[in-house]
Amino acid sequence: MSTFSRRLIGAARLDPATYEEVEADARATGQACAVVLLSSVASGIGQPRLGIIGSGSLVMGAVAALVGWLAWAGLTYLIGTRLLPEPQTRSNVGELMRTLGFAASPGLLQLFGAIPGLGPLVFLIVQVWMLAATVVAVRQALDFTSTARAVGVCVVGWGLALVLALLMAGAFPRVVS
Repeated sequence: MSTFSRRLIGAARLDPATYEEVEADARATGQACAVVLLSSVASGIGQPRLGIIGSGSLVMGAVAALVGWLAWAGLTYLIGTRLLPEPQTRSNVGELMRTLGFAASPGLLQLFGAIPGLGPLVFLIVQVWMLAATVVAVRQALDFTSTARAVGVCVVGWGLALVLALLMAGAFPRVVS
């Protein structure tokens, strides 16, 4: 089994050692990027918006996933190292990019959402699974001893991301034609 496949499976299994491995391997950033892109494509195929699957929507979804991944890594870094660090917390944005990228590995299963009648259930299960993987990724990348602190970093980050998204949505008025 390739290193990439082994890492995908380990990350999906929420294996802390896998997250430690990708955190420490600067060469795994490309692999983490691939996981984010593959998860985005699987979502686009398995959870088509408005019943339309097109290459344009897959590309836009992939671009949005990459931008979101980068922004989330930066935001998590700031919150985890400046606002809510533990005494032993040592990290950088690259480590968070790698661990958070691999936390998207359960998202590959969104492909099965294309099976008629299973889409919403698959999407729900995968989103909860990815949430758990994100908490493990944050805990490992920020060297936390407390899972509760990792959850706290994620909650604060999601809250800030939601506020920013709402502010951005309000800044761009809808054009009705």
